[in-house]
Amino acid sequence: MKPVYTWLYLLVLVGVLTQNAASHPLKLSLSEIEYSSDKKRLIISLRLFLTDVNEALVFDPDSTELAFCQPNESENAEPLLIEYLNEFFHVKANGRKLDLNIKNKRLHGEGINEALSVDFEFKQEQPLTSLEIKNAVFTDLFFDQSNIVYVHVDGESESLMLNKKTPIHTLEF
Repeated sequence: MKPVYTWLYLLVLVGVLTQNAASHPLKLSLSEIEYSSDKKRLIISLRLFLTDVNEALVFDPDSTELAFCQPNESENAEPLLIEYLNEFFHVKANGRKLDLNIKNKRLHGEGINEALSVDFEFKQEQPLTSLEIKNAVFTDLFFDQSNIVYVHVDGESESLMLNKKTPIHTLEF
């Protein structure tokens, strides 16, 4: 390789690596759904990269405007998040769509790997016969977004991978 091309190649390589270093490499969310017939309760937990949440809600991955889980959290933070989730995420238990109301939220990690966890809890008096899960979070932003869903029903577990092509899956029990 000629020296000019070698330097050009190195500059391009450094540019690509530097650009990728500024955002987390995985376009991924994690959700967990747990049902206990003894407790008659359904718990949903979502873990989302905070930079992705900011990108989706205020169009700036590095924004501190919403300040989730901080003393200066914006009064718009939760309503904006719920509005977004209602468009791209839902769970139907026995055909009934569950209304999303945040029970708890917290931050994990730091820097580009900081994640926002949100939890929802529902009474489920009737035995669970079906779950329809839609998880298309961030598929409107990233073509390679994958959403892992773990489902635990009375000790039995199943995992799903949802994405832009396959955003919804139904489980029968």
